[in-house]
Amino acid sequence: MQHVEVKVHGEVATLLLDRPAVHNSLSPGLLSDLQLAFSDVHQEKRVRAVVLTGAGESFCSGIDIKTLQEIGKLDDTDSMAQCHQYWRQWAETVEQILRFPKPIIAAVDGAAIGAGLALALSADLIVATPRATFTAAAPHRGLVGGITTALLAFRAGGSLAARWTLTGEAMTCDQALHHGLVADSVSSDQIWVAATNWAARCSVGSRQSIQATKRILNETVGEDLLSQIAAASADSATACSTEAAGEGIDAFLEKRDPRWP
Repeated sequence: MQHVEVKVHGEVATLLLDRPAVHNSLSPGLLSDLQLAFSDVHQEKRVRAVVLTGAGESFCSGIDIKTLQEIGKLDDTDSMAQCHQYWRQWAETVEQILRFPKPIIAAVDGAAIGAGLALALSADLIVATPRATFTAAAPHRGLVGGITTALLAFRAGGSLAARWTLTGEAMTCDQALHHGLVADSVSSDQIWVAATNWAARCSVGSRQSIQATKRILNETVGEDLLSQIAAASADSATACSTEAAGEGIDAFLEKRDPRWP
């Protein structure tokens, strides 16, 4: 795998998003690697829990904006097809994580933006550092972060989801801890140790009981969530073809304020 590094220490596997130069943005290649990595550690019997983290200064900056720009340059038919394929791959990754039978701890040190926030929210618990921030600002880029919104509402409620997705403001680690999105706050040099400890604490029960409990949490209680993710994926893909999305993407890459049509 080119973009995800997997290491196993005892009964805990660490999956490291490894595109630090672009803040671990979720390119189609990284998504494919992430799906393969989860599949591999699913099959690894000695692994009882997973720590998901990112290399470099950020946890994950979300969907790869350059990929969206390249897709936007295609003719309308191909562009729409590629957008739907990209978002379908992203939705499948989230669903794979939600259905994963072993506890997953997201170790967030730095920014978790848009789909990067959704990736962290897909985990069972989040451990973060004081420099961690959580942002859902898709509308500020002319996009629709439907999967992020659905997960934020599922984890924290509709009121909080409305506030953070509509304002686009960054939630600090302390705010996320206050709202129950983060389970623990530790220093950067201790985050992997803390996440591994939480992983061990979450995996002391029987494998069958843990798997059944996760199924209740994410598939029974979260039955509507899986349907929402599928619908949100389609809505987000369709929004990519709008003039507003094109302007938002160009403005972001050109580091200027958007001029909305």
